[in-house]
Formats: sequence, structure tokens, C-alpha cells
Amino acid sequence: MSEFAPEESSKKGVSRRGVLIGGAAGAAAIAAFAFLGGRGGGGSTTAGCVTTDLSATEPTLAVSNWPEYIDVDDGDYLSTLTQFQKDSGLQVTYTPDINDNNEFFAKVRNQLGACQPTGRDTFVLTDWMAARMIEAGWIQQIDKANVPNFDKNLIAALRGVGWDPNRDYSAPWQSGFTGIAYNKSLVPEVRTMDELLTRSDLKGKVTLLSEMRDTMGLAMLSDGANPADFSEADWSKALDKVSKARADGQVRAFTGNEYINDLAAGNIAACVAWSGDVAASEDENLVFVAPEEGMMIWSDNMLVPVQGLHKANAEQWINNYYDPKVAAKLASYVWYVCPVEGAQQEMESIDPTLVDNPLIFPTEDFLAKTHAFMALDEAAASGYEKDFSSVSG
Repeated sequence: MSEFAPEESSKKGVSRRGVLIGGAAGAAAIAAFAFLGGRGGGGSTTAGCVTTDLSATEPTLAVSNWPEYIDVDDGDYLSTLTQFQKDSGLQVTYTPDINDNNEFFAKVRNQLGACQPTGRDTFVLTDWMAARMIEAGWIQQIDKANVPNFDKNLIAALRGVGWDPNRDYSAPWQSGFTGIAYNKSLVPEVRTMDELLTRSDLKGKVTLLSEMRDTMGLAMLSDGANPADFSEADWSKALDKVSKARADGQVRAFTGNEYINDLAAGNIAACVAWSGDVAASEDENLVFVAPEEGMMIWSDNMLVPVQGLHKANAEQWINNYYDPKVAAKLASYVWYVCPVEGAQQEMESIDPTLVDNPLIFPTEDFLAKTHAFMALDEAAASGYEKDFSSVSG
């Protein structure tokens, strides 16, 4: 088991997951983290849908991302966004309008399906949704000649994912972990999912995540099953375990991001949690645990839609964030797993307290504890979500 309590830093971390509304944590599909197969090698762009790239004549870029997932200007501190605009000469319209993968999918699916512009040149989605869009043919292939930093500096653990084996369509923005958190001022350490679901001193003081892949992934791990390759029997056993904990009053609620405030206030004592929320809280009483049986992992990815009007400008954006100095600056603010090789060394001059933080720069031993969730087709995903909803309410 590994425990991580927040440390003081020169900049307060903020959580992208702090505004998450279920559905965003999906199959991680990270090669050295845990292989996710079954989606094939990437889709081909819908014939006739790609628009003429206007980057050469229009120095603009429209980006959609999750709220509080980028650093911001603060006095003399120039954010990576502001610095990019100065360096590139591009005017960026940056909109934090992705609160949930399914919700965002609903916003753009009709336009993408009809080969119409969405008003966005690039957006950031979690692995399972990125795979879904690539498979549908709605994402353009990245011109590797325009992103040398990406090709050179993407960490080995994120190369060769099952749904985009050559990273032709997707560039990771940040990654993170799902494990257990507890308030050490209230209860002794919580080491496993079984403890969370059965320990008497935690009864009525536990919350689980309303995101199916996170909660059920950990539940299956606690039974010795592999969430990246599970059977119906594995699913049913884990679902029964979660259902019993709910019926017995062990579990107070299934929540989105609000758990972190309840944990800090003492309204709950322990919960299933996202790594960045705990790190960003900077509360010394809150501890993030990599459960003994393992934890879940996910990644969010930059994508260029087929109707993006400024593809080359979007590739400048991607290339910029794979500069190790820029990546380290961003990582010092968001406190999630940095996907850029060399950023750890650059962190020495930005915030030395974060250089050895495994929630940002995980070691191979730390990554060995991580697991992905199995790739699901639409019918299977719908069935599992229905099962989980019957328990979570």
C-alpha cells in the first residue's frame, strides 16, 4: 500500500476532477500502465468531412477543455496559455466547457455526424470517449512533422495504446489515478477496498464515486479480478459486494466531486477518490491511498475534430505543451500525471517539492499498481451502467 498526503507548494494545485460530473473517468488504455485492447487501430476520417485548413491565413485557435485544468495568470506570473499566445502570435479562445464526456459528446455529435463545424479546433476527452470518436471517424490524424516535441517527449508509458497504437489521432493532456482517500484525523489508515466497504468504524461514513468504471474497477480488483478483462461472473460478484455495502448502511452516498469537501469537513471518513483532488486540497489530514490490490488509471487526450478549421494551429498547441518546461509549469498547477518526458527535471527549477511526487511523476513500481477498465461497445456499456445505476441510485 502507498499513501500520499498533500505537501505545501509554491502554487496551489487545482483539480480538473473538481468539477467532474460522472462519466469522465474511463478506460485508461495506457500501454505500460495496463493494456486496453479491442478497439482496433484507430478510425479513418469520414470521407469528405475534412475542411480546408485556414491556419496559414487565420492566426486563431479555439480550444475546449475541462474547467480548472490549466494554469492562470497571477500578477507577474504568465500562464502557459498567455505565454503560448505571445510566442506563437495566435489568438486562443480557450473555453472550459467540458464537464463530462457524455455531456460534451451530446453537444457535438450531431454536428460531427453531419460534417459540420463545432466551433472548436481541438478538445480534450478521456480515453474511452476519445476511442469512440476516433472509431467514428470524427478525428483528424495529427501531422507528426508539426509536433516534433510530442513525437520525441511523450513518455513511454503512454505510447502504443490499443485504440490509437501509433498515437496518430490523440495526444495526452494529463493522466490520473483512482484509489482511496481517508481523513487521518478521524480514522486509522484504510488499506483496501474491502476495508472501505466493511470496516465497522467507517459505517455510514463512506462515499463511492458515481462513475461506474472507477468504483466497479476497484471493486473487481478487490475480488482478484482484472477490470481490463473481466467476465460476467466477475462483474456480478463485484456488483453484489457494492450493493451489500449500500444496503448495510456502510456507504453513505455515491458522489461526484463533492466528496473532497465532505472528507475535509469530517462529514465522511473515507471514500473512493481521484488523486488530483487530494493533492490539490493541500490538507495534511487527507491521505490518498493506492489500495493493496491496485488502483484505476485514466488519461485525457487532445483531439482535432474533422471540422476543425485550424488544424496546423492546433498542432502548434500540442507541440507547445510537449515542451518539458511548459509541461512542468502546467503540472505544478494541476497536480496530475505529466505525460512529458523531461518535465520532471524541469520541475527542479519550478517547484522542487513536486519533483518526487508520484502522483505527478509516478515510478515504475507505482505504475505497476495501476489498471485500466475493459473497452466496451455501446450495448455492453449501456448494460453495465444500468446495473450500476440500480445500486448507486
